[in-house]
Amino acid sequence: MRRHKSLWLVGATALVLGVTGPTGVARAASDPARQTLPAGDGWASEGSGTTGGAAADASRVFTVGSWEQLRSALAVPGTAPRIVKIVGTLNATAAGCSAFEAAGYDFDRYLADYDPAVWGYETPVSGPQEELRAASATSQGKAIKAYVPANTTIVGVGRNAGIVGGSLQIQGVDNVVIRNLTLESPLDCFPQWDPTDGATGAWNSEYDSMVVYGSTHVWIDHNTFTDGAHPDSSLPRYYGEVYQQHDGELDIVRGADLVTASWNVFADHDKTLMIGNSDSAGATDRDKLRVTLHHNLFKNVIERAPRVRFGKVDAYNNHFVVPASGYAYSLGIGQESQLVAEKNAFTVPAGVGVGTILKKWKDAPVTTAGNLVNGRPVDLLAVHNAEFPGEILRDGAGWTPVLRGRVDPPQALPGLVGHRAGAGRIC
Repeated sequence: MRRHKSLWLVGATALVLGVTGPTGVARAASDPARQTLPAGDGWASEGSGTTGGAAADASRVFTVGSWEQLRSALAVPGTAPRIVKIVGTLNATAAGCSAFEAAGYDFDRYLADYDPAVWGYETPVSGPQEELRAASATSQGKAIKAYVPANTTIVGVGRNAGIVGGSLQIQGVDNVVIRNLTLESPLDCFPQWDPTDGATGAWNSEYDSMVVYGSTHVWIDHNTFTDGAHPDSSLPRYYGEVYQQHDGELDIVRGADLVTASWNVFADHDKTLMIGNSDSAGATDRDKLRVTLHHNLFKNVIERAPRVRFGKVDAYNNHFVVPASGYAYSLGIGQESQLVAEKNAFTVPAGVGVGTILKKWKDAPVTTAGNLVNGRPVDLLAVHNAEFPGEILRDGAGWTPVLRGRVDPPQALPGLVGHRAGAGRIC
């Protein structure tokens, strides 16, 4: 029997590392890199389904151990199936923020120039230091973004694989699988001060851990999204406002469609998961943004779990652990959204109103059924409308999900999702 060897990618050079499987394409069902989305498992199973790089020839299987190697593996030409296996933790910002600074940028000078006592709150910042900040941000963006091609599976090897400070960009492609990674949110080195954002201004950052932009058939499975070593509580304040260096954990935007996110952990974050990023994006988003969220754990997230615009989103069998302080909402009802939220479990601490689980951003219908709060059945819609009579939500999303795999009783979710969701659980 002929056995083929995997490739360890170093820069643009592929080196023989070890044996991966027989007869050209290893197809063992036990290999997470070769597994495909089961039929009927959420929107990503619609039509042609989602297989990623499962059928990759041995010459297109890469094992990488650094951020540069990952980007090189993804840049190998061609759209034939590929598998990229990540070993260990890849650090996209290992060189530090100073590596991205434009010549002449000085943060202390920036703070002095745009201090509200000097600049005020009426006009967006401009001038040399803002231009240098923007140039520095552009440099960081180029360094920390990795673009995922069509027909690709990226999978972590073992229990401790992940990416720190990088942003996976799934843009304008079809058939992508991302599994078994711990993704620590990128830390924006150069947030922009916007004095016109709110009454007292705000620091605004960029970079999400993962962005699905105009892509189709994407399966995001058994990953852990976290702020890791840099939670919001560790961030400093300038001008009296948090120096916010995080954006989202996962964004699904701009005509993205047919996405299943299953068995992931979204933890300890503010603006977590956005489906549709603009009320004015109907031209690209209407009749798209079909997303299934099931068996995910949303733990101590402040908001957007998810926030939805336009899409038909099926959120079932998720467990939401609501934080005791700072909580805004979990399920955001936005422009032309059609959210179905069924058979989820919510763990809500004392002092947090259950009506805040739903948030009305725009008038749109929503279906809520079979959900539990602290182990008891609760009509989320009725409670919301009673608590917020000025923000009445309409019942009935107008569609019935049919693409569902296993559906568990919601009372089982805290234990089931708690033990099986996230990275390191499919090895």
